[in-house]
Amino acid sequence: MEPIVVNVDHLKDWSPDSWRRKPAAQQPTYPDQAAVERVRRELGHLPPLVTSWEIETLRSQLADATRGERFLLQGGDCSESFADCESGVIAAKLKILLQMSLALVHAGKKRVIRVGRLAGQYAKPRSSDVETKEGVTLPAYRGDMVNRLNFTPEDRVPNPELLLRAYERSGLTINFVRSLIDGGFADLHHPEYWELGFVEKSPLAIEYTRMVKSIGDAIRFMEVLAGTSLGQINRVDFFTSHEGLILDYEEGQTRHPPRRSGWYNLATHFPWIGNRTRALDGAHIEYFRGIHNPIAVKVGGAISSDELLALCDVLNPENEAGRLTLIHRFGADKIQQQFPPLLDAVRKAGKVVLWCCDPMHGNTETTNNGFKTRRFEKILSELEQSFRILSEGGSHLGGVHFELTGDNVTECIGGACGVREADLSQAYRTQVDPRLNYEQALEMALLLARLMDPQTKA
Repeated sequence: MEPIVVNVDHLKDWSPDSWRRKPAAQQPTYPDQAAVERVRRELGHLPPLVTSWEIETLRSQLADATRGERFLLQGGDCSESFADCESGVIAAKLKILLQMSLALVHAGKKRVIRVGRLAGQYAKPRSSDVETKEGVTLPAYRGDMVNRLNFTPEDRVPNPELLLRAYERSGLTINFVRSLIDGGFADLHHPEYWELGFVEKSPLAIEYTRMVKSIGDAIRFMEVLAGTSLGQINRVDFFTSHEGLILDYEEGQTRHPPRRSGWYNLATHFPWIGNRTRALDGAHIEYFRGIHNPIAVKVGGAISSDELLALCDVLNPENEAGRLTLIHRFGADKIQQQFPPLLDAVRKAGKVVLWCCDPMHGNTETTNNGFKTRRFEKILSELEQSFRILSEGGSHLGGVHFELTGDNVTECIGGACGVREADLSQAYRTQVDPRLNYEQALEMALLLARLMDPQTKA
């Protein structure tokens, strides 16, 4: 087999550690730099969590989505916790993403790329480096990869050993997901195995059950015509993603695989740059421009058209389909004003990107009793507006990015399950941002499916 070659002329001045020459936002202040360097070297010797072959498969599928031939479904926890690295929690996340993808495939009549915000989403950016409670000021909690949630001096000191714990939990998670998929958990012959749990009495269960029956009937019909079992539908591709925030961790798993001409981040298939770390002269852009993974950038707030085009130039200089995804996150009240000028600029410049809507982050609010939450109707509104704006702008929505869980939490308000502001305290479990619960996520997928249905558009 011939080696796979990519054009790396623009990377002659790049190395996995060249980001150190740039200002690095949102990085922990470790008290012992020698310990950080030791951990980074250890990460560099440990086996990779994913392979370059899997990464190239995802890149090819994202290129299809750029052309409107596939659709990206990306979802999972706002921030994973080490405590949730257990079989039931992981299986529940996989199950809801499979159920959501089933709805999108059925209605949209196109293949869905399934990407989980898991196996590495252990760090979060914060608006302040410190947190103060009752007159005591300590470092802010930045995720289990960095420090601990408990508000004590010992727990809040950034500890580089936690980078190794994050690697280990990520490996356990992704290997369990692979085992589930290879063992038939995603077999479309039996989607009824993805039971609905607490949502079974909801009106959504009726629509979902009807959809499952329709898919089962179609599969059996095709197998009768073919005279054989459709074996390829007993498993699905499933990829991982996380925000590439803590650069010591990302550098530690950056490799130059044999028979490749580029560098890959082998800690995840699909890393992304957050809205707070996308500075053109910053360390994150410097690191990301050199890896050959498909990458994404969160786009929101007051970003200018010139800045967005410059990001496209730096991160995708060859203008290749499948390389760059722009995850836009403006909020239901601002998207109509802020998104169209950016879309128009990208279109006129001929930039090849995949547009993916994150309807969660721009719609975060805090209730009077101190709970961070999001309203179902605003999340849906931003999705609906994204579809319309992109269609009117001569493009298409290529994907969605949700913060969600497979559990029955009460963190977002609204939806058919009727979570009210007064209900938030019942099962508010997130460590950082509010997530759609199981029923809300499935309802959102069914509503999104109606937007994607060609018959609905006709």
